[in-house]
Amino acid sequence: MSVEIFEENRRVLAGVAYRILGSAADAEDVVQEAWLRWSQVDAARVEDPRAYLVRVTGRLAIDRLRRLRARRESYIGPWLPEPISTEPGLAEHAELADSVELALLVVLETLSPLERAVFVLREAFGMAYTEIGEVIGRSEATTRQLAHRARDHVRERRPRFDVDRAERRRVTERFIDAAGRGDMDGLLELLSGQATLVADGGGKARAPQRVIEGAEKVARWLAGVSSDEATRRFLVSIGLPGTATTGIELAEVNGAPAAVVTLGGRAITVISLVVADGVVQSVYLMANPDKLAHVATSS
Repeated sequence: MSVEIFEENRRVLAGVAYRILGSAADAEDVVQEAWLRWSQVDAARVEDPRAYLVRVTGRLAIDRLRRLRARRESYIGPWLPEPISTEPGLAEHAELADSVELALLVVLETLSPLERAVFVLREAFGMAYTEIGEVIGRSEATTRQLAHRARDHVRERRPRFDVDRAERRRVTERFIDAAGRGDMDGLLELLSGQATLVADGGGKARAPQRVIEGAEKVARWLAGVSSDEATRRFLVSIGLPGTATTGIELAEVNGAPAAVVTLGGRAITVISLVVADGVVQSVYLMANPDKLAHVATSS
């Protein structure tokens, strides 16, 4: 019986852990640890199993995030959340899809572990402040203050983007076409003048270690990566034949359309765009191979 109860709640627990941690791999570890804790409990004596499991998972995720923060400070180049493939209409609720968008997860990285947990549990899962207080070990009043602070912080820093998903898809498709051909002019047409590119290679893949600012610089870098010589050097750098061919396709990643560069049926780069007023405001490029295991391809 306890196994069935846990499996019924596994998806929710994974969602809680991923949003708090920004890492699917670490979220899986937390859910597994939550299962070990649950397996030692008499399920028949737990009045609300879902609330109990969310409480355990939330506490484990907060503890792990505190440990991970120290490691991320020494990370090579910018650190970006680990992307995950999602189905269109994620979890049947648009707000849940929005809560895993990479642009939001990037902002959540600037919150304290407690603020992040409170924001996730309140904004994404609609939990009551009393319930959240039990997860984080704080009073309801303190929990409300943390929630207010986190919301203000996110509101100030979260980039504005087009709500129209069809428009975002069209822009992403045009971006894929221009980037795939190394079309500098085509990229410039799509990028806002103040566009930025944030890339995460983790020292294991070709990626700039600083944020690139300005449409021309961003377009030049993207066009250069698309060139035959740049691709050859990249493939050699990760131990693959320089003659191997790559492809680029549209996919649903973190609840939004994204460009996925593939090689031999696996993702080697994910590019997520922040689109507003019909143009690209920000480009998030994930190339660290350790972070791409949860991105599916059509191949």
